[in-house]
Parts: sequence; C-alpha cells; structure tokens
Amino acid sequence: MRSGAQTLSLLAVPLNFLILQSLAEGPKAQVTLRRETGSPAQTTIRAQLRKLCDAEAVVKGQRDRFPGTHAYELTAAGNDLLGVAAALESWLERAPGGPLSLDHSGAKAAIGTLAEAWSTTLLRALAAKPLTLTELNDIIGTLNYPALQRRLGAMRLAGQLETQRGNGRGSPNQVTDWLREGVGPIAAAVRWERRHLPDRTAPTTAIDTETAFLLAMPLLHLPDDLSGSCRLAAELPNGSKWTLAGVMVEIAGGRVVSCVTRLQGVPEGWILGSPSAWLSAVIDGEKGGLEFGGDGRLATAILRGLHAALFGARARI
Repeated sequence: MRSGAQTLSLLAVPLNFLILQSLAEGPKAQVTLRRETGSPAQTTIRAQLRKLCDAEAVVKGQRDRFPGTHAYELTAAGNDLLGVAAALESWLERAPGGPLSLDHSGAKAAIGTLAEAWSTTLLRALAAKPLTLTELNDIIGTLNYPALQRRLGAMRLAGQLETQRGNGRGSPNQVTDWLREGVGPIAAAVRWERRHLPDRTAPTTAIDTETAFLLAMPLLHLPDDLSGSCRLAAELPNGSKWTLAGVMVEIAGGRVVSCVTRLQGVPEGWILGSPSAWLSAVIDGEKGGLEFGGDGRLATAILRGLHAALFGARARI
C-alpha cells in the first residue's frame, strides 16, 4: 500500500466509522458499542475493534473503571482519525450518483476503489493523461490485463472514470473531477499515518507527490488576470541526500494550461517545502512551513486555490 492507503482501507469499513463515531461520545463497553452500531455479529465487532486497537485509534480501558467488563475509548489518534473521516464524508457527499455516507455500502466501494487505484499507481498513470486499457497494460507491470480491466470497470461504476471516444485503438479512460477531489481525503489519510503510525505505514514518495499535484491542479479557480509559471516541489529524503518531486504548472488567464513533472527551467514563482509542510498548507491553509520565491502573488494564489478546491474551506493563506 502507498502512503495513506492503509487508513483509507480502514475507514472503508462502515462499522469502523460507526465505532469511532460512538466512542467520540465517551468510553463504552463492547456490548454497548454493538447495540449502537446496528448489532453486528459479535465476532465481527471484535475483529474491527482489534484492527482499530492495532492502529492505535482505540484503546481497551481498565476493568476497575467499568466493573466486570472492559471498555473501549478513543485515543488522540482516534480523534484525529475522525478528521480523516470528515474529509471522506465531504468527498462522498459530492458523489456523481448522489450523496453517500460513510455507513453506506456504496461508500465502501468508492473508498476501496480509490485506495486500490492509489496503491497500484493506476492513478499516477491516469493523472498525466487519458489512457486506453492497452496503454495502461503496457505501463503498469504490477497488474495483469484482467485485473486491470476489473479495476477500471470498478472506477467507472463508482463515477471516478469516464471513457472518451476512441480513435479505433480503444477508448481512453479519463479521471473525473470527483476523483480529482479525492486527493483531499488521501492527503488527510497520509498526514494521519505520518503523525500516528510513521514506522508502520508507507512513507510519502515522489510518485505520491506527483500524482497528487497532477490530479488536483485542473480543479483550480484563479483570478482571470493571473498568468505565469510556478514550480511546486516537495523535498523528499533519498538515502543521505534529498530529492525534489512535484510539478511545473503554467497559468494563462487564470486557467491551468500545462502541468508537468519536469521541474527544470526558471519559473516566475516557486514553492518548496517538506511533505508535512505541504499537507498543513493544503489541508489547513497554514503556509508557514513553506518557502516562496519569485512572483509571490502567483504562488500564493495557486496554494490558496489548492486549499479551496480540495477542502472547500475559506482560504486562510
């Protein structure tokens, strides 16, 4: 799994969300949790509680607090996980087929499909441009043709892909704006893992960084009088050295006209920072950890646009 995917998979299980939601009210015994989450099988709720405990989101309390039984309660990580759930809920509310809730079976399919596409680098390939099944099969070596075909079908069914008219060599698959907006909950999940399970989850890589930028950039709404090029780059550890990953974006008349992962050249503006600084800026609108250079208005407008597009909040940058 890539960074963030483990958390998305955890929240794709409706029962886990219901458990977290119930425990947000305070510590509860398993029998109470079972009743408040729709009376699932005892073995089922035990298994999901075990997974949440393994993820350090929930902890089993001491017997002397609740005589004769154990109680479960949220940890600080569990409270933060509810923040990731809120980002997912916001994304699911905008589903093409109508709003979904985290406790709905359709949400499980949508989140699971998003997490799989992210982990198999299918999103990295499609983020660059629309591709046919045959073209994707040539690019992605980790999936065989039938598995790739099944995943594309699931993404189309979930409203995350659309097929374009082909030229006789197959129909290109294009990501939808709703899938692009999925970068929001992915970013929230990545930050949760980096904060709470850094040694047990995948680190942020160049592929993750490039994919997120490529997907999110077309969502930007910028002032009509804004034009110029800007480099958005994250500093990633590479052994004893550091490497840069990101995109070079070209703006003309407030529209994104080009977005590529080649970082060479001298742009009008640039933004540089660690993955954690980028996550804080995009999720919370806090730009303090980032470095800016060149055309500050251009760079700040792009960052504000990312924050607003992915989290729908009033930009504080």
